Amino acid sequence: MLNNSQNIQALLEGPKFPDREFIRSGATFGEVYAMAAGFRAAFSGPEYQGASICLAVDDRAVMAAVLLAALHPSQPSGPTLLLPFALSAPALTRMQQLTGFTAAICDVDRELPAGTAIIRPPVGAAAELAASPQILPQAELLRIFTGGSTGTPQIWSKTGENLFGEGFSLARHFGVTEQDCIVATVPPYHIYGLLFSVILPLVSGASVIMDSPSYPGEIADVIQQQGATLLAGIPPHYRALRGKKVAASTLRLAFSSAGMLDEDDNEAFTQLNRVGIVEVYGSTETGGIATRNRSMGETSFTAFPTVTWTIKEERLCVRSPYLSPELPMAGDGFFTTGDRVEQSGTNQFILKGRVDGVTKVGGKRVDLEEVRAVIKKVPQVSDCVVMALPDPGGREHRIVALIQGTEVDMELLRKSLAASLEFYALPRLLKTIDRIPLQENGKYDRDAIIGILTT
Repeated sequence: MLNNSQNIQALLEGPKFPDREFIRSGATFGEVYAMAAGFRAAFSGPEYQGASICLAVDDRAVMAAVLLAALHPSQPSGPTLLLPFALSAPALTRMQQLTGFTAAICDVDRELPAGTAIIRPPVGAAAELAASPQILPQAELLRIFTGGSTGTPQIWSKTGENLFGEGFSLARHFGVTEQDCIVATVPPYHIYGLLFSVILPLVSGASVIMDSPSYPGEIADVIQQQGATLLAGIPPHYRALRGKKVAASTLRLAFSSAGMLDEDDNEAFTQLNRVGIVEVYGSTETGGIATRNRSMGETSFTAFPTVTWTIKEERLCVRSPYLSPELPMAGDGFFTTGDRVEQSGTNQFILKGRVDGVTKVGGKRVDLEEVRAVIKKVPQVSDCVVMALPDPGGREHRIVALIQGTEVDMELLRKSLAASLEFYALPRLLKTIDRIPLQENGKYDRDAIIGILTT
């Protein structure tokens, strides 16, 4: 079996299937490689040596071409590529303030910060991409900007080995080949969308659907019309799909990431569509860590074969080829995550919630996930977010909850909370809403939620 460096080298030697569609009913693999050669030539210009370039694109073929070009730079001091968490004007402006990027690759006209130089995707005939054997898979390939579920923006570096090594591993683990067609409900500028709808098809020869459908009808139509075999979705989309049959006879596997999938949503999809959902646990900075498929009777998570894990003081620690280089690692190479876990059997673990999901009220420990679990058992509650906000009254924090479901019996809810929790753990504020605000990647929009709870 080839190692990651050899796999990446082979990838750069040219497309295995140049005439096969990379984008279903769109760009071929040959056209992606031709575009990559054009980007590589553009990056060699003196104006881009050492420059920061924002990837303001949601075209999966363009994203693939840029990554191929960056994998094989023609200059040792090529540009630094930055991946935004959203393509809105405020998000790009915020990113420019934090990174100072001076140029952006755009597939369509976008509202960019003043003075930003625009690089358009090149077009042309098929071209050879590889010219030099000096591939450095451990060199930085991309910096990923995240909005952050905690409200604190962060930037994580990823090497070629981080991203493409994970892509090759996913292809092997799930048997993805040129016979597959992938539908992703998240755009390619999020790490989950990037891995499953750009890198995975690029390394496996699979085709991918250009659009990112998010409404139930759209998802169903795309799967059925295009004969999709793999669906990469997120928990809010599976929740929206409850009661909706989406799977054609071609769909063989569904994935969920970017948050924990509700067990009832999982069961409803699996029973109706006869397709199991593989929950992929990980983060931008760690890469994929483990999976669980409840339709196979799995209640705990099993780490990928390339990931080693242990537990220290109830926290999950991992050693993996997909860890961002700047993560603080112990002498033994393990990174301590912010997740609490419990060992299950000999080689599996159960997620118990975030370390920062435990707070103190009046000196007493309160597990926010426990509070959330009680609320979600109440009829008509479809989702909820429980938070600990600073308390000016000196109790350290006050527990608040935003509940999705406008027909919830609030009296029943309060009785259920009082019967299940200690007095100090009871939410001081309960608000209902028809839909909890989400970011584009499906994670809760913390700033918007705080705004609702504090007004």
